[in-house]
Amino acid sequence: MTSKTLSEGILRAIAILIGTVLVLYFLYQISSVIAYIAIAGVVSLIGRPIVLFLRRKLKFNDTIAVIVTMLMLIGILVGIIALFIPLIVQQGQNLSLLNIEALQGNMENLYRQITEYFGVSSSEIEQSVKDSKILANLDFGFVPNFLNSFIGILGSLSIGLFSVLFIAFFFLKDSKLFEDGLMVFIPDNKESRLKKSIDTIKDLLSRYFVGLVFQILILFIFYTIVLLIFGVENAIVIAFLCALLNLIPYVGPLIGGVLMLTLTMTSNIGADFSSVILPKTSYVMIGFLIGQLVDNFISQPRIFSQSVKSHPLEIFLVIIIGGLLFGITGMIIAVPGYTAIKVILKEFLSENKIVQSLTKNL
Repeated sequence: MTSKTLSEGILRAIAILIGTVLVLYFLYQISSVIAYIAIAGVVSLIGRPIVLFLRRKLKFNDTIAVIVTMLMLIGILVGIIALFIPLIVQQGQNLSLLNIEALQGNMENLYRQITEYFGVSSSEIEQSVKDSKILANLDFGFVPNFLNSFIGILGSLSIGLFSVLFIAFFFLKDSKLFEDGLMVFIPDNKESRLKKSIDTIKDLLSRYFVGLVFQILILFIFYTIVLLIFGVENAIVIAFLCALLNLIPYVGPLIGGVLMLTLTMTSNIGADFSSVILPKTSYVMIGFLIGQLVDNFISQPRIFSQSVKSHPLEIFLVIIIGGLLFGITGMIIAVPGYTAIKVILKEFLSENKIVQSLTKNL
């Protein structure tokens, strides 16, 4: 190997490294745009069955079918926003006029009742709590500021929302748009296989995301009924938040349980703990556990088996690995990402024994 060949190899390696760094930096700078495209892709997959129904069953033309579908999705989004905005504004106004000392007194009273009921209180513990002034040092005034900041963030998201809806419209209208863009980078002899893979991925993920919507809807209805039966304030909003948290596998239900427990206990601050707060909270949490059992043993298995056609153990391992690698985001995207990889492997490496075992149900 001559010095010229060696130097050319080094320069080529440096050029590749610099190019890779520049590409990664560029992708980092446009990460928000990539996020918009990804969210728009999910929206289009959810709306795809509606568009196909309007085209095939009701004989709508492409543009009208997409417009009707987008109006339906926007209507659902507006309904969700209309559900939360008045609550946030009302709570912000209430908190701005709130007697902070009265709130702290109520929290101390609730704490005292809990410790007395379970028999874990003592004069020493009570004295240490009073001496530490834990509750007195809590600054509840941060809550109104947090709500005001949250409303400001919602306002800044308007551009992102418009971008997502705009991209999703064209994904639905020109379903081959993304596919044609990929074909530019694919050799001609691989195009037919890739097209087949993309069609399969669309069908599987559409069923998966629609199944998730129904999963959230079932939990939302069930939680709402439970909370309304026991007279918990803001039952609809609490039920929606707890149902929505189920999108985060395994961790989401735990967070939702803590949220429901906390909001149920604090909905009657000042009431007697043993005769009012504890029974109501216990019944609500029993209802929450029943909802989770129905979801874990009925809803989720049907969604995974009929949509992505994967064994529950596969799904569990994939979600855990996704969480270890990329955190909460990895847990959310693990199943659709794994499904897409399986479809592509089956199309391009169908002769491999491991691939055959993993994709035998596809």
